[in-house]
Amino acid sequence: MENILVTGGAGFIGSSFVKLMLDLHPDYKIINIDVLTYAGNLETLKTVSDNPNYIFIKVDIRDREKVDEIFSTYKIDTVVNFAAESHVDRSIEEPEIFLSTNVIGTQVLLDVAKKHWKVNPEDKYCREYKSGVKFLQVSTDEVYGSLGKTGMFVETMSLMPNSPYSASKASADMVVRAYHETFGMPINITRCSNNYGPYQFPEKLIPLMINSCLKEKKLPVYGDGMQIRDWLHVSDHCTGIDTVLHKGRDGEIYNIGGNNEKANIEIVKLIIKTLGKSENLITYVKDRPGHDRRYAIDNTKITTELGWNPKYNFDQGMKDTLSWYLNNTEWIENIVSGDYTKYYEKMYANSSEKNNEIDNQK
Repeated sequence: MENILVTGGAGFIGSSFVKLMLDLHPDYKIINIDVLTYAGNLETLKTVSDNPNYIFIKVDIRDREKVDEIFSTYKIDTVVNFAAESHVDRSIEEPEIFLSTNVIGTQVLLDVAKKHWKVNPEDKYCREYKSGVKFLQVSTDEVYGSLGKTGMFVETMSLMPNSPYSASKASADMVVRAYHETFGMPINITRCSNNYGPYQFPEKLIPLMINSCLKEKKLPVYGDGMQIRDWLHVSDHCTGIDTVLHKGRDGEIYNIGGNNEKANIEIVKLIIKTLGKSENLITYVKDRPGHDRRYAIDNTKITTELGWNPKYNFDQGMKDTLSWYLNNTEWIENIVSGDYTKYYEKMYANSSEKNNEIDNQK
């Protein structure tokens, strides 16, 4: 493992992983490709931009020719695939782009990897690969569907996605698994719970609420706000991926969870209290279609088999996250503009609030 292709490495989790890998493994070369959609931001990678072992290339993972060229040029031996359209609300509005990027894009990466890694790529019966190669697919607990009041997601559960986003991720997971079963490709799949931490794009719950609180804007909460998620600090997620990359058994799936089940409304009220704002800012909006009620990850497999454990408890993680956003308001201002403003208005603002919100964004 020497030349790692990180796809979607300008996104929230991908950029955190790039920085971690350059720190933990200074002898590795990291080639980061990202198409730089609204959620991709090279500002998050400023601290490593001059690192001689880091290369950024603007590429869409669906561009087979470019991806093939990158494999040839940089002798890629490992792929960590973060690249994905990832927000459920957006997938409800525009499902086609999710299927195209998340499924077809993953298949393009797998095809190119197979071509370059197989000992005899012309022989369809050949299942022998070059030493040390691996394709790691970064997925989500949302592929499992929704839980009741009890129980947890385990790796052997059937996939029952309930949104276009989670359906596209489940489809990609199955394609990755099929390349392992049919072609013998060395793979792992990781499925994480909800991430939080610095540099997260403010369409997600925690940065959305922090930013809205700071601007004294209404805080849109879906339904009754009692949707429960297992929260995982992005740093813990990235160390989990690194652990699977180096220790994971070929063909295995590993859940990465933070052991922090919290209701959405509980998190919103914590942010309000910490920032000294009023709960009158909370506005309950119509629940999204097919909104999963509860997620909870059983991470026993990765903790017992590979020795990984999350380091952040939720209280400390949230304290650090809130502190980062308060100390980096300029970063937020640069992000919350253009496409995001239009998106926020479309998804959350009622017609009577739109003009005020647009003025506040200027």
